[in-house]
Amino acid sequence: QVQLAESGGGLVQTGGSLRLSCAASGRSISTYSMGWFRQSPGKEREFVAALAYFGASTHYAESMKGRFTVSRDNAKNTVYLQMNSLVPEDTAVYYCTADSRWSDYLRHASPDYWGKGTLVTVSS
Repeated sequence: QVQLAESGGGLVQTGGSLRLSCAASGRSISTYSMGWFRQSPGKEREFVAALAYFGASTHYAESMKGRFTVSRDNAKNTVYLQMNSLVPEDTAVYYCTADSRWSDYLRHASPDYWGKGTLVTVSS
């Protein structure tokens, strides 16, 4: 199994940026596709972005395209989510995830492994 621990959340003003990190342990992330989900207060959990274990294939939710960038450093066993041009609607708990099947991310299905989440609050 792989354990995931997010960090980097916090309070930011509208238009600001944050970079979330996800440190993995237990297994190398090099064989996992990695992604991010989020859940805002009173809303359903939603897919944010994902990065395939092979090559550089990425997949983003429509509302995040052009603002968010997912990346990975396999040597550090860490995944990142760079978030720019943040708006109050981006306020949510952000969860790092891992899955052996890239197709799960393409379908926005629930991945195999989840971190505990980190809170991002965007003030207006």
